[in-house]
Amino acid sequence: MRERMRKPKAIIVGGSIAGISCAKALILAGWDVVVIEKTRGPPTGNPTGAGIALHPLSQKIVKSWLHQPDLLHNITLPFTIDQNRAVDREKNICRVLARDENFNYLVAHWTDLHGLIYNTLPVEIVFWGHLYLTFCISHDKSTVNVKAKNLRTDEIIDVVGDLLVAADGSRSSVTVLGGVLLIFRKMRILKPYKASGRAYPELGNGVHAGLGPGTHTVLYELMYKRLNWIWYITQPEPELKEPFLNLIYDCDPLTQVCCDNVVFIGDAAHPITPHCARSTNMAIADAAVLGKCLEKLGEENLHSALEEYQSVRLPVTTKQVLHSRRVGQIKLGLPLPDRELFDPNTASPEDCEILKQRSLPFFDDVPATLE
Repeated sequence: MRERMRKPKAIIVGGSIAGISCAKALILAGWDVVVIEKTRGPPTGNPTGAGIALHPLSQKIVKSWLHQPDLLHNITLPFTIDQNRAVDREKNICRVLARDENFNYLVAHWTDLHGLIYNTLPVEIVFWGHLYLTFCISHDKSTVNVKAKNLRTDEIIDVVGDLLVAADGSRSSVTVLGGVLLIFRKMRILKPYKASGRAYPELGNGVHAGLGPGTHTVLYELMYKRLNWIWYITQPEPELKEPFLNLIYDCDPLTQVCCDNVVFIGDAAHPITPHCARSTNMAIADAAVLGKCLEKLGEENLHSALEEYQSVRLPVTTKQVLHSRRVGQIKLGLPLPDRELFDPNTASPEDCEILKQRSLPFFDDVPATLE
């Protein structure tokens, strides 16, 4: 009887949504997977944290990973409205700048979405409480060896695989591509959880942005009567950490996202400002495309599969990163070389079109790999 061939093995650094999405996609492609994650266990239902707006493509991908696709709707709210308003606090008036009533997003709490995908994985594949240290590629470029430290015992372990996936965020510790250089853009997010229903009568139906001179807020409802309220302001980077304070980092798009047996996905490949709700959506699409490329070309054509993945994703993510940066600069009233400073109180309808999520390049694009 012919001996069964060994499955190829991927080592994924990072157990956030990007990492577990990649794990799911690669398992479906016929790969064995190990996920190395420094936190000591799966996230719990903490009421604080990010809200995630899922694009229709992301919805389709996640549903394809679930045994019961309707489970996605159990943790999300449907949003049909994307609205930006100018807010003049002194005069107590508002006016609509841009409004899209065919938004078609689903909104989830980060931990709920993570749990939904994580619960489809074999529990033994995630090495919780393990800190990635370093890696090396064999001379013939056939395998990659990863060293990690068990944070409970300080034991150093070696994991050998065919592919290393860096999915550990914008400050990725996998530096084969020279690392991701972060540029502080002097913005911050505050996330208190309270709002007025009278000021936002359509709160449960969409994402609502309020723009004032040099600042803006974003507000939307989550499941279980939770609110996500984000306030963007420009200031020097603070020396001390404050509650609910997140710094926004940005960098120019990378010119490559794979090298030898290593590939970058999610924020490790393309750190992006949050103004177009793309970070998680890009990570999910990355994972799905990578899985399909590996499945189609097979382990014996690994480098060709990675090159195809890069050719599909890099043109899209590059334009989306640059567009999100531009939208953030416009909303915050920062100078741009090709247009006047944006004033929400005097902006024309044409000036406001870029505020819509739908203005994003490749907004409705479905990669041919996933069709």
